[in-house]
Amino acid sequence: MDCIITTDQLTKQYKNFTSVNNLSLHVRRGSIYGFLGPNGAGKSTTMKMLLGLTAPTKGRFTIDGKPFPDDRLEILREIGSFIEAPSFYANLTGRENLDVIRRILGLGQNAVEEALELVGLSEFGDRLAKKYSLGMKQRLGLAGALLGRPPILILDEPTNGLDPSGIHEIRNLVKSLPGLYDCTILISSHMLSEIELMADDIGILNHGRLLFEGSLEDLRHSARQAEMSADNLEEVFLSIVEQDNAVRQRRTKL
Repeated sequence: MDCIITTDQLTKQYKNFTSVNNLSLHVRRGSIYGFLGPNGAGKSTTMKMLLGLTAPTKGRFTIDGKPFPDDRLEILREIGSFIEAPSFYANLTGRENLDVIRRILGLGQNAVEEALELVGLSEFGDRLAKKYSLGMKQRLGLAGALLGRPPILILDEPTNGLDPSGIHEIRNLVKSLPGLYDCTILISSHMLSEIELMADDIGILNHGRLLFEGSLEDLRHSARQAEMSADNLEEVFLSIVEQDNAVRQRRTKL
């Protein structure tokens, strides 16, 4: 299997709390990997470690064959990211905001126009960012991640706070990206029905531990073997997490 992101026993501890616990991920090149888990499961912490925003307590990871931290700068050049709510200069236009990022990254002038076109904001590029709707701000955040067409995108809750129409638009955009320019996407979301429509592979995290990793069909097959409901991703996800929580509670009582 050709993996562009691999982690080996990746762990993040804060004093007496373990946020990510011996995590070994395998993200296939060219795939959309849905990274799922309840609030506090460790998804955002994992993404921040991959971006070098917080240091692992132990374990290691490689991105496109490059080990961290040895090749940290080379890794960052290959990743576009959208972590939590994007922030912009309110009194600059969308185009000007992207141009700030472009200059930091040392990209050519055409990078901004390409990114605006990819997210469908070309006609709104000269509008002040403070006058953008929430959906347009999310699109602008994605445009920032797409500058220079990086081979890897790490997207944390890109549909957060959007109405159904906005969610539909962002989902279709994300789903189209690997075909448009051969990128790989690691995406987290609480909108499980949306992940089910776009993801090739699924990773389920709970209390920092990886409970499942594989294709959607593998997940459904595992659920049926465990006599769980496999009608949709949400039901399978809830069953796996609830089962893990029940095991944890029993261990606590022993």
